Amino acid sequence: MFRAMVDSFAKLNPRTMVKNPVRFVVEVGAVLTTLQLVRDTLHHTGMVGFGLQITVWLWFTVLFANFAEAMAEGRGKAQADTLRKARAETRAHRLRSDGAIEEVPSSKLRSGDVVVVSAGEFIPGDGEVIEGVASVDESAITGESAPEPACKRRPRHGLGPARTDIFFAEIFSFASIVRR
Repeated sequence: MFRAMVDSFAKLNPRTMVKNPVRFVVEVGAVLTTLQLVRDTLHHTGMVGFGLQITVWLWFTVLFANFAEAMAEGRGKAQADTLRKARAETRAHRLRSDGAIEEVPSSKLRSGDVVVVSAGEFIPGDGEVIEGVASVDESAITGESAPEPACKRRPRHGLGPARTDIFFAEIFSFASIVRR
């Protein structure tokens, strides 16, 4: 949260603010009312109280908007880091041609590999269910809160935990996920 507060002040740079026209206009208004407040204070006019209220509210609005954006950016970066870490640590149960199952790191999977996924396990890569049925939590990827049903010949995205049953999935487009 401290980092977001620091970033909210760093985002006051007009070159950054001009990317969001509404916040930029509010910032320009805050600067102008601040200058007006300083002028009124130096000339002892009776409008100092009203000018101070407007100036404080405008600066509060700009800083709060910057803070909210910085928090969202920080949360997004943290989720992306978690997904990258999960990708590196996910183990897969690959079905060999002789029918035996071997445990391998998901980074060793290639397009066409068949993996066995049990309830509670993470799906090690993008693929297609070729046998069995399950419900898969893809919320980290899709943003949906409810698990999606996984059934035969329906594409699945990796990294979500399987909810029920055991199913077999054929991996495809694995190289598009892991950048080498």
